[in-house]
Amino acid sequence: MTAARLPGLARTRPPRRVPVRLVLCLLPPVLVAVVAVRHRSVLAEGVRRLGTAEWPWLAAAAGTTCLTWVAAACTRQGAVVERLPRRRLLAAQFAAGAANHLLPTGLGASAVNLRFMTVCGLPLARSSAALALYLLAEGAGRLVLLVALLAAFPGALRLGVLLPEGSLGPLAPAAGALLLAAAAALALVRRLRTAALSFLRTALGEARAVHTRPARALALWGGALAFPALQAAGLVLVGRALGLPVPAAHTALAYLAATVAVALVPTPGGLGSVEAALVPALVAVGGPAAVATAVVLAYRIITVWLPLLPGALTLGVLVRLKVI
Repeated sequence: MTAARLPGLARTRPPRRVPVRLVLCLLPPVLVAVVAVRHRSVLAEGVRRLGTAEWPWLAAAAGTTCLTWVAAACTRQGAVVERLPRRRLLAAQFAAGAANHLLPTGLGASAVNLRFMTVCGLPLARSSAALALYLLAEGAGRLVLLVALLAAFPGALRLGVLLPEGSLGPLAPAAGALLLAAAAALALVRRLRTAALSFLRTALGEARAVHTRPARALALWGGALAFPALQAAGLVLVGRALGLPVPAAHTALAYLAATVAVALVPTPGGLGSVEAALVPALVAVGGPAAVATAVVLAYRIITVWLPLLPGALTLGVLVRLKVI
């Protein structure tokens, strides 16, 4: 006689497990709420500053922010030979922006795009190589624009104002120690050295394949230059909305220099570190401190906080639909 037929013996059902995908769908909005509570004073002050701005300029800044996702999608497409689904690629960049503000700088967006490319059928090794190519192109584009503006306006900005006094002293030994540790690991661990060489060969092959196609190379480097240029243009427009008495080129220079400086500080999306670098950068190019603070707060509301919840919800939907 089976256990189910024994008198008085109730059937027991196995406990229901919460699907992992459901947890991943709900996690981004929860993280948004946590981050918003932690930065509630900044949010409140930024919203108050927006109330005193000229709305046509703010609308233009919001439109420019939307174009940054298009530029990111172009750069991502340019990093791979295969054609990626355009709408899903653009949605993934919008979601990746939210993920980037919830995790240490670069990790959120990189994880989302790595998963997106593997779901699209690219092997993990090639997806990783494409991701590395994108990061290289984006960093190079930002540095090219910064160097060009520094050459055009050599006396507009003192780079020393972007980092606290004495901060370069600890950074240099720390960077040297990391490089030495990485070199020692590669020299001593054969498996790690083999994996690194294999990845390097894959990355070089992917870069060669991309640059044999003019359309892909144009998308890669055009998007890499357009992305930071659009970000800087957004700050210029917010400055106009709040009456910042600084030339547009100097404002763009301050933005590019500040974002390069905060790349040394691995905070989620640069939260906190971007504001700390941007305000003195705008002051260094001639902006009054009060107005510069207002501009930075309003700019971060438009570029970070307003898209954050929709981006997190988009991320959850993409996870639910198995796009990422």
